[in-house]
Amino acid sequence: QVQLVESGGGLVQAGGSLRLSCAASGRTVSSYHMGWFRQVPGKVREWVGSINWSDDRTLYADSVKGRFTISRDNAKNTVYLQMNRLKPEDTAVYYCAARSRGHVQYDYWGQGTQVTVSS
Repeated sequence: QVQLVESGGGLVQAGGSLRLSCAASGRTVSSYHMGWFRQVPGKVREWVGSINWSDDRTLYADSVKGRFTISRDNAKNTVYLQMNRLKPEDTAVYYCAARSRGHVQYDYWGQGTQVTVSS
């Protein structure tokens, strides 16, 4: 079992930056494939990116590639989502999630943090 808590959301102007944190407890994040997702009310949850548990390889959705960066600090048991050059369309609730080795679906989810980008 792992518990995930996101923080760092807020209101920012277009072109600005935010860094979201996902603090884990219960198990180390290095044991999991970690992902970031976002959701706008009334829309399907969207995958933003992920970081591999074994080699820290990252993947990103086309919509954020080149602007967002995922990283992991195993000593702090925390995963980060650095968001630069934010756009109004990045406005959403952002969630982190953990997927156990060998699993296809994400097993654990945080409660989400709101990011609002004003134009």
